[in-house]
Amino acid sequence: MPEICRFYGIIIFMNFKDHDPPHFHAWYGDYKILVTIENHIVKGEMPQRALSLIFEWMNHHEDELLRNWQNATTGNPLNKIDPLW
Repeated sequence: MPEICRFYGIIIFMNFKDHDPPHFHAWYGDYKILVTIENHIVKGEMPQRALSLIFEWMNHHEDELLRNWQNATTGNPLNKIDPLW
C-alpha cells in the first residue's frame, strides 16, 4: 500500500487497483480505518482526536485525493500530499 501522507503519527495510504468507491486507508498506532473520499463514510475504529485530524486534512486535499484515486485505478504513480501542520 503506497503511503501518500504522514502527520501527527497518522499514516495515509491508497491501494492500486482497489475497489470502488474512491477511498483511502488511515493508520494510527493499532487503529486502522477506511474513509470514502466523496461521502466521508468511515469503516473501522479510530480515536476521536485522530479522526478529527484526518477529516480536517481530507477537507483540505479532497481534489488531490480524487486525482490519486484516478492514478491508482489506472496503475499510475501516486503523488504525495502535504501533511496537516
